[in-house]
Amino acid sequence: MAFLRIKGGGWLVGYGPFEERAEPPVSGVAFYRNDFGLSDPLPWKVPARVEELAAMPGGAGDVPVVEWEAPSGDDFAEVFGEVVMKIGEGVLEKSVPVVTERGVLRCGSGRDFLGTLNELPTALRGYGWINGEESFVGSTPEELFQLKDGILTTMALAGTARSEDQGVFEVDSKEIREHEYVAGSLVGKLSDIGMVQRQPRRVMNLGPLVHFETPIRVELYRPEGAGELIRHMHPTPALGPLPRTGETMELLHDWRTRLGCPRWFGAPFGVWREGELTVLVAIRMVVWQGDNVYLPSGCGVIDESRLVNEWRELRLKRDSVKELFQIS
Repeated sequence: MAFLRIKGGGWLVGYGPFEERAEPPVSGVAFYRNDFGLSDPLPWKVPARVEELAAMPGGAGDVPVVEWEAPSGDDFAEVFGEVVMKIGEGVLEKSVPVVTERGVLRCGSGRDFLGTLNELPTALRGYGWINGEESFVGSTPEELFQLKDGILTTMALAGTARSEDQGVFEVDSKEIREHEYVAGSLVGKLSDIGMVQRQPRRVMNLGPLVHFETPIRVELYRPEGAGELIRHMHPTPALGPLPRTGETMELLHDWRTRLGCPRWFGAPFGVWREGELTVLVAIRMVVWQGDNVYLPSGCGVIDESRLVNEWRELRLKRDSVKELFQIS
């Protein structure tokens, strides 16, 4: 099963078996599921049946209880030090290591994570993929892009703080600089394919967390293929390295692997529907395989970053996901 929350309310749900394709169909519905490295040559999954639901059906009604194992601060500190070193050498301006908290389900099943999807704030887009192997469910505030009638809309989303610290956050030079790295890089990338209109930076308030957001609209110079656009846009500057080169991507993949990051975290996930394409950035997710549960969170590291602050931000993000999905 694949599903995605539709803007304005409701859910688009696809049921298997799925036909796997290299390109989306000319008409109908196809879900896009790939890993962070875009290694799947057949990422378009055409469902056998599709329905639009007002509300997502949940699991058995149990509250998932997970016995968590704290992630290693030493492992993160080692990777953080390497990122800072590469910044000092001029190889990087920014990168995004990901720490993953692991756990074991002691009550309920993975499907019970679906029980809270209908209670998500409207600013979050619920999504998920469930099969007999590795499944995930998430609630992301970030769109990679939406494409309709030659107009691409997207956003720069970077910078994080607790809602109670919003006043300080709005003038925090480190958070502003991190966001402007992302927004500027995104505008530069999009200028190659269309006329770009950038709106002013603003604060997105998601309850426990606030982020900086910059909406961006692009009028494409020419028609672009769905797969080509995804490869052009992914990874977002918020989750990828700056600059994005073969070397810096290899470094990021190495750091993600060493810290045990699930391959789905930060990957594009979306739906093609009658020529309209919506692709989300798969963050704020829970991944499970049997009774094993994985909860990843990432942080943008720049030259002003400090180890303790980033470690605190990583936990803040994971705790917000636990709260969203009512995981104890």
